[in-house]
Amino acid sequence: MNMTFIKQKQLGFTLIEVMVAVAIFALAGGAVVKAVYEHARSINTLERITFATFVANNQLTRASLESRIKWPLDKSKKGEEELADQKWYWEREAVKTADETLYQVTVTVATDQEMDNTVTSVVTFMTRVES
Repeated sequence: MNMTFIKQKQLGFTLIEVMVAVAIFALAGGAVVKAVYEHARSINTLERITFATFVANNQLTRASLESRIKWPLDKSKKGEEELADQKWYWEREAVKTADETLYQVTVTVATDQEMDNTVTSVVTFMTRVES
């Protein structure tokens, strides 16, 4: 009796091939999740900085208008403003420069009243505008 074995073609994947494929997909999935998380976090940070800068620019505009009425500006002023459903706390400081007519005005914006969580600071220079 002559028995001949016919080699059959392999159908499907081996267990090791499947495990390697699953590991590759898991690593790729983890990288995608991390990238999405970092992107969302950076968008949140940029949004906070943008709104804080709006608040600071509003205060600089008020200071500019105020300087037409009262010169020199108060050396220090604090307040709060609501923007985008959040309270922002700001502090404005005016410092005389070497030029007697020029003041450096800094507005610092934070998310807490104690100004511990500063989000941004904006600096400009102002001089008295003669009417």
